[in-house]
Amino acid sequence: MFSILKKEISLYLSSLVAYITIGVFLLVLGLFLWVFPESSIIEYGYAGLESLFSTAPYLFMFLIPAITMRSLAEERREGTLELLATRPLTNWQIVLGKYLASLLLIVFALVPTLIYVYSVWVLGNPQGNLDTGAVIGSYVGLFLLGAAFASIGLFASAVSKNQIIAFTIAVFLCYFVYSGFDSLSQLLSLQNYDVQSLGITRHYESVSRGVLDTRDLAYFMLLSGIFLGLTLLTLSIQRQQKIKYTALPVLLGVLVAIALLSALTFTRFDFTKEKRFTLSGVSRNVMDSLSQPVKVTVYLQGSDLPGGMKRLQQATRDMLNDLRAYSHRRLQFEFVNPLEGKNQQEQEQAVQDMQSQGLQPTNLSVKTENGVSQKIIFPAALVTAGDKQLGVSLLQTRMGLSPDAVLNNSVQNLEYAFTSTINKVTNGGRPRVALSTGHEELTGLQLNNDDGFEVRPVDLKDVPFDTLKTVKLLIVLKPEKPFTEAEKFKIDQYLMHGGRILWAIDRVSAELDSLRGHGGEQLAFAKQLNLDDQLFKYGVRINYDLIADLNCAQIPISTGNVGGQAQIQMLPWLFYPIFMPLGKHPIVKNLEGIRSEFASTIDLLPVKNIRQTVLLTSSPYNKKFSVPYLLSLQAVEQEPDPRAFQSTPKLTGVLLEGKFTSVFQNRPIPQGITENIPVLSESKPAKMIVLSDGDILKNQVSSDGSPFPLGFDRYTQQTYGNKNLLLNIADYMTDDSGLISLRNKEIKLRLLNRARVRSEKTYWQLVNTVVPLGLVLIFAIFQHYYRRRKYAH
Repeated sequence: MFSILKKEISLYLSSLVAYITIGVFLLVLGLFLWVFPESSIIEYGYAGLESLFSTAPYLFMFLIPAITMRSLAEERREGTLELLATRPLTNWQIVLGKYLASLLLIVFALVPTLIYVYSVWVLGNPQGNLDTGAVIGSYVGLFLLGAAFASIGLFASAVSKNQIIAFTIAVFLCYFVYSGFDSLSQLLSLQNYDVQSLGITRHYESVSRGVLDTRDLAYFMLLSGIFLGLTLLTLSIQRQQKIKYTALPVLLGVLVAIALLSALTFTRFDFTKEKRFTLSGVSRNVMDSLSQPVKVTVYLQGSDLPGGMKRLQQATRDMLNDLRAYSHRRLQFEFVNPLEGKNQQEQEQAVQDMQSQGLQPTNLSVKTENGVSQKIIFPAALVTAGDKQLGVSLLQTRMGLSPDAVLNNSVQNLEYAFTSTINKVTNGGRPRVALSTGHEELTGLQLNNDDGFEVRPVDLKDVPFDTLKTVKLLIVLKPEKPFTEAEKFKIDQYLMHGGRILWAIDRVSAELDSLRGHGGEQLAFAKQLNLDDQLFKYGVRINYDLIADLNCAQIPISTGNVGGQAQIQMLPWLFYPIFMPLGKHPIVKNLEGIRSEFASTIDLLPVKNIRQTVLLTSSPYNKKFSVPYLLSLQAVEQEPDPRAFQSTPKLTGVLLEGKFTSVFQNRPIPQGITENIPVLSESKPAKMIVLSDGDILKNQVSSDGSPFPLGFDRYTQQTYGNKNLLLNIADYMTDDSGLISLRNKEIKLRLLNRARVRSEKTYWQLVNTVVPLGLVLIFAIFQHYYRRRKYAH
């Protein structure tokens, strides 16, 4: 076998055709990766080699058949195959010798592409900002693909004596096995079958990211084994040898054993530095427990997407591939462009339909030959299970962050976004959330069945305690009237029995509508809710004050009349602070700013066995005013002095977790409690969140009375992070599986040094198109003179 291997390598490297073939491969690959803007690494802007591993398969379809077409076809045409029969060589040795020679030549063709790795490493920001583990894993995937194509090419070479015919057959078979099954899966009669898994594309896309799944490894081994077996069978028939039918069942048995073993058990090797393709145990459990088929439709599709959106698109595809790997084939997904092939009117209707499902469009500026054009895309997906549907927003926008940081945060959030949504649409039992009533609380909280929760109002005066204990989360939302001692006792014992509470409380009575209706002035005064002692016992105090913050929302102010028409101007209102979540806790991580109205400060008190986490704070440019305080709209006319507002950030949202002490410890049961409630003086592990502004969870209302989405400012047309904050709180408080912890996932942002790329663009394009060719040329010259000297002697 090794004599065959040595002979094949020597013959191929002595041929001018071989160097021309490899040279053309490297030239075309270099142009695609460094010159052509649609697939250029430079234009992509990220320090990665995804373009190499997505482009190389299509060039392999021509390179590898060109390498293998002469392997057996030329032997048969020149009659040297009969000479091999006179030597002590079996058909297996002949086939394996030629196959291994083809693999070595493929490696030889790939070695010059290491120049690309070096270039990206140098151009990284900072230098060396390249995930080398992912690159190594991706090269492993490319080698496995080359091995499969080589076995196909060898089979095609055994079928025909004509090299051109062998080349044509190999190209066709490589293309069909790579992409043909994807096309077949679109046929109506085959859509219910997982035909795509028979093709190379799905398996190669998984491995090319830097993740080696033993099922993908088994697939490539099976594919190569099948075509090598067919080559051996063809060779035996052509040499008119007696076929050993006992060997065929053995080969078939080995292949079947590999297939069964890979189907029954598998493991994955994530070569990436941050293990970004390794799913958490929570996600694997959700996928493993799927009881029904789930379909995910991703609307982020298009050939002219900018580099950032291409990265988000690919990251979404990777995440869904990872989730599907653990779903026992119950998770399927597709990428579609909802606006493709539609006229203007149909596109407008499609946009409205998508928005009605909670999927918001994004306007992009796309470079064209005629300049820049506007393009509407939907960075969103729709998850469907049975008759239930939920939307997923892929893009996590945030004020003050660069587009690259926004996209990186979006990629980090994908596992949580998809896993939590899939869990909600497939989980029949929705967590029960109770809204306290009877104290003029806010109604119409935007948390409903579509978000995966069963929300019901409860009157603490009448609700039986056993019923209250079944509630996963109790929300006290901006009460206006004081609580009785009996109601406080029920809340206290609900917490003692391991309950979870969200307090969203206004300590000060102040409303903008009242301010407008009283001549632009209103006296802000303290609300008496009879909750101070209870919250104090739990370790928190909401102060009777107001926060004025330079980082604030705008309100419409009438600045005069022109021609009988009021002139309205948007001006900053310091008492509408916007809290920018900077913490790493999963409830607030990477959230957009939180809009508030007349918020107060919070003090944390040292309490034993309680872990305290700050969720929301004001900006460092704030000022607090104790009440009573006279509010006046005339204040918007005055330019605030930033020096007067320099202060430490004030707490406005906190999380308390642990074992709480009852506020009714060593106190009699209040009057009005007629039930036999087991009284606890110390709680089981419990949680509570305290927000110093109930308006954070209040949605604005349009002129016709219909509510806007929570967090949407109808005056500035801006959407804040209030709805996501509410959903994250509800998830964290009601879910014991740890799904919300997925928001802690961190992925390092790997960018190219754009300043250096701009100044040295032509240099690096020349390096990566010319140097690989130069290396091949140098080797060819060295090989030529080595052979001349060797045979001259």
